[in-house]
Amino acid sequence: MGQAQLALPGVASEAAAEWTWTEETGEEAEVTSFVHETVLKAEVVAALAPKDGVYVDVTLGGGGHTEAILEAHPAARVIGLDRDENALEAARGRLVRFGDRLTLVRTSFGRVADVLATLGVTHVAGLCADLGVSSPQLDEAGRGMSFRREGPIDMRMDQSSGETALDLIERLGDDELADVLFKYGEERRSRRIARSVKRALADGQLLTTLDLRRAIVRAVGPVRVGGVDPATRTFQALRIVVNRELEELEELLAALPAVLAPRGVAAIISFHSLEDRLVKRAFGDRTVWSPLSKKPVVAADEESNTNPRARSAKLRSAARCTAEEQRGYYRRDRDPAPEVDSEPELGEGDAESEGEP
Repeated sequence: MGQAQLALPGVASEAAAEWTWTEETGEEAEVTSFVHETVLKAEVVAALAPKDGVYVDVTLGGGGHTEAILEAHPAARVIGLDRDENALEAARGRLVRFGDRLTLVRTSFGRVADVLATLGVTHVAGLCADLGVSSPQLDEAGRGMSFRREGPIDMRMDQSSGETALDLIERLGDDELADVLFKYGEERRSRRIARSVKRALADGQLLTTLDLRRAIVRAVGPVRVGGVDPATRTFQALRIVVNRELEELEELLAALPAVLAPRGVAAIISFHSLEDRLVKRAFGDRTVWSPLSKKPVVAADEESNTNPRARSAKLRSAARCTAEEQRGYYRRDRDPAPEVDSEPELGEGDAESEGEP
């Protein structure tokens, strides 16, 4: 692997301060940095068991998992990917002490195979992914990902390209929007919500995230279901589609067998059942993967109490089978994949971040 640090286009030396207005307090709050509390950090490191080799953190975020990998072994190197320029800027500052052991690339994680090919890396010893939206992205009103802060109906992780959530709402018809809310948010009241949202759009009353939440509440009422705000599933569905999150995950899962060395480990943290279902299905292929645990690893009570986002996190880890293991599998009768869990597959969504009372 090349030792040169990749340049980050457009990254400034200092983060600019931004003022946001919060609905709960009506007060202004200053957001000055990309601060994100890493979920299941020790568990990810335990699964990867870093050694002398190259690792990929395909969702760099605040750099917590990457930092833990680099600290775990002095000869470990990490390639960190993120499409969020603010995340890359913050991580570069946080991880500067690791020098050329770290390479940063601005891209979506579905392109991991292309990135490694460009860098001349044939296989990696391990890979981790922390899926979904990060706390700083939720906290920044200008991204429009939170129904608790007034901002544009944007929801893009990379705000330099692609259509916004408002563009998506404008483009889709009532039934198409309802289908998106049902499929990606598992929202059972999708028809009512879609009609209310499109009506607000037609009336010129859909300008901000709070307008969007009001349209949802007009359709279904303000009552929380199981502690989850009525807008949670709709915001989740729109964000997933705008950022192609499930398509990106499918591309990542398809690329993993080719980019991981034999016995290389993939450790993936998901936060709702749509993501977890895809990971579970992929790791259930015993001709390719050897799961490291029968059930997903979840946060201990102590972490869940101090970091609410960890409450719905599920870590699934699996090692890529060697050629000998694959031959051995074909020689014996095919057993079904291990029963990795039997939890209900209702979409909790990103209620870990937006469903808190």
